[in-house]
Amino acid sequence: MLMINGQPYEVVRDYREGFQEEMFLERYSEVLKKYDYIVGDWGYEKLRLKGFFEDNNKKANFDARISTLNDYLYEYCNFGCAHFVLKKLPMSMAPAEPTIPAEVTEPVTETVIPTSSVNQEGEAVTNETI
Repeated sequence: MLMINGQPYEVVRDYREGFQEEMFLERYSEVLKKYDYIVGDWGYEKLRLKGFFEDNNKKANFDARISTLNDYLYEYCNFGCAHFVLKKLPMSMAPAEPTIPAEVTEPVTETVIPTSSVNQEGEAVTNETI
């Protein structure tokens, strides 16, 4: 599962390892949040993103429905290009925010070694070996 601006998405297709999260997040635009699917395809080392709707969305143009994905790939993408499909998940699938405890029940202790007791390799030494 992938979270994009608080919205959960799932990678449903990753053809030829086309999904690269870092590049996707660079290219992502808020315009895409209205779509049920986000398709990314690679051409000339550039990532292009396009949104699609569920087939049962009567207000969507025919070409913007997910059932036309293969037509889009054949007509507008380089043959055999790496691509991926992300599906928007319901908000109920989003992971719960981690809760921060009101107070710490156990004290946190740390062992600190004075710098004078560390040799050049960063290993702790005793006064006997100095």
